[in-house]
Amino acid sequence: MSDKTIEGLTLLQKSCTTVYRDSPEDAILETFPNKYPHRNYVIEFDCPEFTSLCPITGQPDFAKIKITYIPDLKCVESKSLKIYLFSFRNCGMFHEEITNRILDDLIAACDPRWISVRGMMNPRGGIGIDVTAEYCRPGFEGPTSK
Repeated sequence: MSDKTIEGLTLLQKSCTTVYRDSPEDAILETFPNKYPHRNYVIEFDCPEFTSLCPITGQPDFAKIKITYIPDLKCVESKSLKIYLFSFRNCGMFHEEITNRILDDLIAACDPRWISVRGMMNPRGGIGIDVTAEYCRPGFEGPTSK
């Protein structure tokens, strides 16, 4: 293990045994200190291989999840995000719930200044669904503030 470890990051330090959780409730979103809290800058995660289950039929749903945020004091660690998103694979949820759940969990984990989560669900039955959920900290002029 490197001597450049960051306190609190446990998932990134595990090299050969990644434990995938069965539900988002069991997954951990880890964070690390933002070294540039004095500056507004945008972090984007592009997650093209998201899967979940239809809550009615149990059939698999496939999606692309796009997360864009302006951090404050903490940033989300990407391996923990990958494992967290993977935890939805056996969960039956509607697309709207998934997108809002991801947003709520990210807000709880890193308390960003502004964040947007977009779920672009692949078509099933001839209809694709695109859901965007957004949060802007009160008093912060986010990218979509007027």
